[in-house]
Amino acid sequence: MNFDFTDDQRMLRDQARRFLEANARPREVLEGSEPFDRNLWEKVCELGWPGTALPEEEGGVGLSYVDLCVIAEELGRALAPVPFSSSIYQALEAVRSAGSEDQRRVHLPALASGEKIGCLATAEGNGPLNPRTIKAEVSGDKISGMKTPVADGDIADLAVVAAKSGGEIGLFLVDLTGPGVAREPVESVDPSRSHARLAFDRAPAELLGNAADGWRILEQVQDRAAVLLAFEQVGGAQKCLEDAKEYALNRYAFGRPIASFQAIKHKLADVYMATELARSNAYFGAWALNTGAAELPVAAAAARVAANKAFTLAAEENIQTHGGMGFTWEFDCHLYLRRAKLLALALGGERTWKNRLVSQLERRNIAATQAA
Repeated sequence: MNFDFTDDQRMLRDQARRFLEANARPREVLEGSEPFDRNLWEKVCELGWPGTALPEEEGGVGLSYVDLCVIAEELGRALAPVPFSSSIYQALEAVRSAGSEDQRRVHLPALASGEKIGCLATAEGNGPLNPRTIKAEVSGDKISGMKTPVADGDIADLAVVAAKSGGEIGLFLVDLTGPGVAREPVESVDPSRSHARLAFDRAPAELLGNAADGWRILEQVQDRAAVLLAFEQVGGAQKCLEDAKEYALNRYAFGRPIASFQAIKHKLADVYMATELARSNAYFGAWALNTGAAELPVAAAAARVAANKAFTLAAEENIQTHGGMGFTWEFDCHLYLRRAKLLALALGGERTWKNRLVSQLERRNIAATQAA
């Protein structure tokens, strides 16, 4: 089994990296008033990246999930301040997984072209997400309740909302520009990826799929998004390692590069090992995602846990390697730490994904025992 990228995918990676190095400027969003880089988003959409893994007949480019993983890694490496993960990994995947023929026909091309920005609204405050914590409710075709924090909820046009309906958890499409919707920005550690509080007061809501299957579909979407976010985290971790290494080779103390000191070598070796472990798990997740393998839930949880650890460690050690300079606004080290902390909580925190990994492994072992 070959987990490596093809020559075409390596070419896509190189092109994406050059483009993002020239155009992605997260610092400008942090220092400005815009919640995301609109110009970069338009360029990304012109390149067709949002529709990478979507078939051509549904408005996409017709490539594979592995190609999308390649792009995700570069977006993470560049800390691209665009709503790519919310709109593509989550909203588009939810519509693709559960939407009716009409819903797919209307919404998929709009999301794949960037004409509309989507988001996934599930959490209703602090704590792990489960069916019992969801209080938002749909009566008839109207939704009422609150969701917070919602990544890119302040700029999205369309939301996929998890809500109760007839005692079940369903997924519902809500037009965030329509009546009955109030939005309020929420501060986060990384303002280059904005969040919002969404309040629904009998807002029109359209059922996505079967209400009885809502929670199962949501978990499937989260598994797919987890793999793609893991690639973003691997990309960020790799860039932190490279920046720390470059600084250590060029920063002199006591007449020698600090890279020659054992303490620095050990730090960077730990980051390298964590990053490569996360990369291996992410590659396994990419294979499972691309092939629709039964191992996807396990692979997604493993990738998520390993990538969380790698990116957080890499961002922290990058600052430590830079010493006093690493804590200053002028250096980019804090940008990566911000993004690492933010992504560590996306789709649920590390404990949530550890529990999912253990649960999936237990189920697999039970099934194997019964089959024997």
